[in-house]
Amino acid sequence: MKKIIICTDGGSRGNPGQAAVGIIFCNEKGQEIKNHAQYLGDGLTNNEAEYQAVVIALQKFKALFGKKLAESTEIEIRSDSELLVKQMKGEYKIMEPKIQELFLKVWNLKIDFKKVSFVLIPREKNKEADYLVNECLDNQGKAQTLI
Repeated sequence: MKKIIICTDGGSRGNPGQAAVGIIFCNEKGQEIKNHAQYLGDGLTNNEAEYQAVVIALQKFKALFGKKLAESTEIEIRSDSELLVKQMKGEYKIMEPKIQELFLKVWNLKIDFKKVSFVLIPREKNKEADYLVNECLDNQGKAQTLI
């Protein structure tokens, strides 16, 4: 593996409210390898869920493929969250303490990879990850596993 594209989405119904994440792992050609949805619980904001999606995606990659492969793989995180992408690129300040904590988690996870980049994509190009979020919220966290 040289490069993996990971599409992430996080959502909160109520904002804050019940939250979930959707993650799509793709190869360099954009072909889906695996996907994951996870219910996060209640009381989270949409922005917290967006960050949690990235944290979980990087953790899942290492769990599935191992730290050694992570060290030689470039990761491209694609998200429709302008806040997340611009904060990870250093273009927006991080004022919210909970987001600061999540930012640090992502930053520390990045160390285990050859390279991690962030790309802002339009919402319509993130439909699969969004679908996983909504399906998970509709099922209120009933067993979700990697496929």
